[in-house]
Amino acid sequence: MKTIINSSLAILLLVLSSCSLTKDFATPIKDVPVNFRGGETNEDASIGSLPIKEFFSNQAMLNLIDSALLRNFDLQIALRNIDAAELMLKRAKLGNVPQLNLQINATSNRPSDNGLNGLSTSQFLNTNHIEDYNANLALTWEADIWGKIKKQKEAAYAGYLQSAEVKKAVQTKIVAEVASGFYRLLMLDEQLAIAKRNVALNNNTLKMIKMQFDAGQVTSLAIQQAEGQQLRATQLIPQITQEISIQENALSALTGKFPSAIERATTLAQLTVSDQLATGVPATMLSIRPDVKNVELGLKIANAKVGIANARLYPSLVISASGGLNSFQASNWFTIPASLFGVVGGGITQPIFQRKELKTQFELAKVERDQSVLLFRQAVIGAVVEVSNEQAKIVNLKSEYAIAQDRVKTLQLAVKNSDLLFKSGMANYLEVITAQGNLLQGELDLASLKTAQLNASVSLYRALGGGWQ
Repeated sequence: MKTIINSSLAILLLVLSSCSLTKDFATPIKDVPVNFRGGETNEDASIGSLPIKEFFSNQAMLNLIDSALLRNFDLQIALRNIDAAELMLKRAKLGNVPQLNLQINATSNRPSDNGLNGLSTSQFLNTNHIEDYNANLALTWEADIWGKIKKQKEAAYAGYLQSAEVKKAVQTKIVAEVASGFYRLLMLDEQLAIAKRNVALNNNTLKMIKMQFDAGQVTSLAIQQAEGQQLRATQLIPQITQEISIQENALSALTGKFPSAIERATTLAQLTVSDQLATGVPATMLSIRPDVKNVELGLKIANAKVGIANARLYPSLVISASGGLNSFQASNWFTIPASLFGVVGGGITQPIFQRKELKTQFELAKVERDQSVLLFRQAVIGAVVEVSNEQAKIVNLKSEYAIAQDRVKTLQLAVKNSDLLFKSGMANYLEVITAQGNLLQGELDLASLKTAQLNASVSLYRALGGGWQ
């Protein structure tokens, strides 16, 4: 009879363990475009797959990036999160392993002499107190009938991978911020040089106007106008110097250091903007972009949680066993085999009524999974939009920069001609001042546009998933 019961229980466990209440995860994206908007079919490898040291060539910038990847606090926090997720994963992997506890107890109980227990103890045991010494190992094991423990492992593993993707996303952000900050620093250096050149040019013009004033050819208004133009250019110098200090401090903070000077070893004019920035196809971008992978893993976690919540609605089988030593006297507590005892048991628990708590948890898990699906689709579309936007910026900034170059050349010629005409008396001081003011603004704008081009290439690199390799 006992053999039949054991065989029936084994068959029941085998049948139940083959059951599955959850579905395999499927990525809910089937309509990803073949190409990015405005881009032609591009079979070249995406720049997003390039390592940092292949995409950036300036050594001073690479030194800053290396320092940031080593010292940046956000990145170090992300690494600690990976360590925490790894610990959770190791714990989840032990979900099928039985729990084992050691318990040691020693009690002494003296019942009342006037009570039933006291009278019985005195009459039958010839003592007025009872001692009990117990040492046992207790084992419990839950059969993973509905795949609950399996789903817990899947969720923990996805959480571990998710923490790694978060770290990658943080790294891409840091790399982009360091590169953009470095480019802005070079832009400020260039604008500072432009302001100083313009001040020197204004000084020469002011000297000539003062000479004409002494000769009675112009009024004091001409001197005042020229001085105002010269002060305008001079005012830019402390403004730009202040911004340089602030930008250096920001880069120092990114690299985990106290504020200090930043080595450039190059100028904005020495940098070139690449015309070959291959984007590849959207599918490649989605496979390497950390933030998209992070949301995808979040969807896997949500799907696993649905399986866990669903399994809790069904019966759970727990097998327990305990054994050890027990005695009423300490002197023979460890007498073997007389003090040995053992208990084995098993039980099936089926939730019936828990005020809809388990059912509500299951329905909430499904809602959260639906939200994760929407978040994933949103992340995919947002990533494709971001790449398309950066492509549009690069194309239009290139055209705008070419126009700005022609404008600066024209203004430089205008300043030269106005100076010659002014000296020969064929142009007045207002024309000279206006030409110089236009040139100042034109050169400042040209430096800003080149920096914008460089930043757009960095943004495209990050949008394509680059910066963590």
